[in-house]
Amino acid sequence: MVAESDSQRAVGVKDETLDVTEDLIQYARTTSPKLSKISGYIFQSKSPSCGMTRVKLYPNDGPMPNLEGVGLYARTIMEIMPNLPVEEEGRLNDPVLKENFIERIFVYQRWQDMIGKGVTLAKLIDFHTRHKLTTLTHGQVGHRRLGQIVANGKKEPARELSYRYISELMSVLKRPATRRAHTNVLQHVQGCLKDKLDRSDKQELTQAIEQYRLGYLPLIVPITLLQHHFRRNPVPYISEQVYLNPHPPELMLRNSL
Repeated sequence: MVAESDSQRAVGVKDETLDVTEDLIQYARTTSPKLSKISGYIFQSKSPSCGMTRVKLYPNDGPMPNLEGVGLYARTIMEIMPNLPVEEEGRLNDPVLKENFIERIFVYQRWQDMIGKGVTLAKLIDFHTRHKLTTLTHGQVGHRRLGQIVANGKKEPARELSYRYISELMSVLKRPATRRAHTNVLQHVQGCLKDKLDRSDKQELTQAIEQYRLGYLPLIVPITLLQHHFRRNPVPYISEQVYLNPHPPELMLRNSL
């Protein structure tokens, strides 16, 4: 990648007259309509075509590159499909980033299903309600912004509102959930069982959440305990929440968080 005054160009290493800049951009433009049904995209890190960040960018006036480049194909896809969850394959070795990416994929896929069946304000409110605990783990500020969008929903058509909502939601979810935020949500969920558990079950659950907070247990342990108790003591509000079952158990996630 070579830097110009206001752009980047992809040229050959051995033959600088070989310029594939426009070819990469045009390929992304012709490919993007075929990607309308996908729910996530994994790009190749450091690639002049597919790197999301930190691609080597050579200046015209010197031999030493910086890492400020973005792959031309990746950049164009992200511009055309700004809400699509994307990640680089190298970053998926980080368990927090991996699980954040997968969480976004399943949230986006549920939104796509809602849009495909015909969105209404009532359906969007239901979607927002089912994801409340999930968005809380990514920060209360973003959670409140999403609530405000839905609360003012009667002011614009449902489809336009839903696209504004998903744009804000994907922005909120890009911020990885913290252990502290998960702990607060777990304690909130535990409160729904305060009159349903005996003393020993309460103590076991409280201890599991505290050990998770301290980093001694992965998130899956208190989650599994809560799922067990809610199977025996159903609470409609919790059963409708995505938080306890955000993706198929076969993925074996939340073991490293």
